[in-house]
Amino acid sequence: MQPFEIGESMVPPGDRATINLEVSTLANATRMNLPVHVVHGQEKGPVFFLSGVVHGDEIQGLEIVRRVLAHESLNALAGTLLAVPIVNAFGFLNHSRYMPDRRDLNRSFPGSDQGSLASLLADLFFREVVCRAQYGIDLHTAALHRSNLPQVRLAPGDDELMRLAEAFAAPVILTSKLREGSLRQCAEEKGIKVLLYEAGEALRFDEAAIAAGVEGILRVMKAVGMLADAPPVSPHHKPVQSNSSTWVRAPEGGILHSVRQVGDKVGLRQPIGIITDPMGTVTVPVFAEDDGIIIGRTNLPIVNRGDALFHLARIRHKAKGPVLPTPDEDEII
Repeated sequence: MQPFEIGESMVPPGDRATINLEVSTLANATRMNLPVHVVHGQEKGPVFFLSGVVHGDEIQGLEIVRRVLAHESLNALAGTLLAVPIVNAFGFLNHSRYMPDRRDLNRSFPGSDQGSLASLLADLFFREVVCRAQYGIDLHTAALHRSNLPQVRLAPGDDELMRLAEAFAAPVILTSKLREGSLRQCAEEKGIKVLLYEAGEALRFDEAAIAAGVEGILRVMKAVGMLADAPPVSPHHKPVQSNSSTWVRAPEGGILHSVRQVGDKVGLRQPIGIITDPMGTVTVPVFAEDDGIIIGRTNLPIVNRGDALFHLARIRHKAKGPVLPTPDEDEII
């Protein structure tokens, strides 16, 4: 094994190091870096990246990365792990999804070294981390005021990604279209296999979602030959596969009372919530629009007509069928 080169640094086989890649200088002259933790094994194997906090308020990924880095199985790693717990430090410090230029970093890939701040960071991360890897997992949560069931999302028509998604063994595997400018879309163009893990909510830690993320990552790393062992999957656990999803929206404004939670399976036209006026004199039911499983929901009881309430992954379609578009879904990343 040769030393692993990143930035202007070399990491010897069997060693670890945190490499700070320079991003920019803040208005107060403080330097902002992109810290990349490199675990370089003594045995040959693939290069694998982990990324958290691409959206600055989706902080759960940093804890998942921290726990993976502390796991004892990495002592016998084959290949190289590139772990970036916080990609968007600007949004992280401000509790914001976005970059200071109000751009969404996950719509700015592959970036440019001559562009906006979001484009500059996307270029640096993509060039120095993503493009050095053969595999990766990008860690996200639901947007602000929403919760997501642990789920893995992957590009359609890729048998290798499906194999890795099945190894991850999240409760739901969702095949979803790729968005222009997203990390996954640009990685696919380079032939890099990237899964997206969605779980929990913005600005919060969810212990069950964190544990599922850590165990899933270790299983995927075993599946690509980097680890000799990984946490087993319960024989009673079988992920639900879906190739399309939809948001159930509020038919009227008012106060939402949910009668179903994330993870619940529901049937077509089954009541999943009730909207009332503040006096309780008007009641409007909310129905499931298909057979499926609730993979996300709003946490806000105050809703307006048209607000997205429940994210439903359809399960009446076979996963090998055509991938249907998911309209108005700002979390298909």
